[in-house]
Amino acid sequence: MNPNWRRPSSRLTCPGSLSASVGFEMADAIAESEGISINNVNFKALLGRGFIGNVPVMLAKPQTFMNSSGESVGSIVSYYKIPLKQVLVVYDDLDLPFAKLRLLPKGGHGEHNGMRSIIDRLKGSRDFPRLRIGIGRPPGKMDAVNFVLRPFNKQEHEELEFTFERGIEAVRILLLEGFDKSATFVNSTKAMEQLG
Repeated sequence: MNPNWRRPSSRLTCPGSLSASVGFEMADAIAESEGISINNVNFKALLGRGFIGNVPVMLAKPQTFMNSSGESVGSIVSYYKIPLKQVLVVYDDLDLPFAKLRLLPKGGHGEHNGMRSIIDRLKGSRDFPRLRIGIGRPPGKMDAVNFVLRPFNKQEHEELEFTFERGIEAVRILLLEGFDKSATFVNSTKAMEQLG
């Protein structure tokens, strides 16, 4: 057995609801582009193992309710003894405009209950990178939960395709060239203008 499988060098987790999640869609896009099958079930998550470049990775899609994503993430991180700097959490963000990406080295939960759960299960540590995918704010008086769970329309799917392509490239750069280069790629004004 390859020792890298006992302790993958990096892990990507995408908390989301079971019905709709840009985090899950990003995980699927990465898996498809890198030839990784996300079909194992363990730690209350769908898992996929493979390589991005020469770096062994594990993709995880928690199958708990989004508000309990930390159950899955905490168990995986603990079992494989993965350093938090090698855990990338991908999730939707109401505070970013639709289809915008933002890569951060650490931070709080920003009122995102999935992130709150993950931080709690990682013993309060906020020192892990996260890739936020903007979904914007609900229109009018629409409830935020209903807004997050609604299906995307055709135009939104088209915008997200480009976002997922950039997200895939950001993950590749992160793993192969480091966080700083990836953050520059994702967060630069030029990158943001290309999306909007």
